[in-house]
Amino acid sequence: MNNTQKVTVELKNGRFRLPNMAKADDLNPKAMVLCAAAQCAGFTVMGLLQKNKVIPKSLEITIEGTLDTEKLQANSRFRSFVVTYNVECRNLNDQQYVSQAIYDAQERECGLVALLKSAAPVSYDISIVSTEPAVV
Repeated sequence: MNNTQKVTVELKNGRFRLPNMAKADDLNPKAMVLCAAAQCAGFTVMGLLQKNKVIPKSLEITIEGTLDTEKLQANSRFRSFVVTYNVECRNLNDQQYVSQAIYDAQERECGLVALLKSAAPVSYDISIVSTEPAVV
């Protein structure tokens, strides 16, 4: 069985926070790396969206890293990463901008995602929904 570390951050009042008022100080060092990467990806996405004046209703980023040891140890190394983006947009038009911003952040703009890629393979999933009717 593989050991995984998993961290989720949520956009709240312009900042990315751990859910349920958790604190980064409570995370182990491996999870702190994942938290920093998730926050960096989030701020990168938001920066790209600002250029098009798009603000999602909600944005949640989860990064899961699989370790090469059964139990968390100081010498454990990541074997792979999965980044999951869950986004709620105001309308269908915003979805295109959000999708492109996530792609750009993941593939070339976010420095910490690039750092993860230098350590192990990184894959990602995107889920975008719109909750308001399209304007015709």
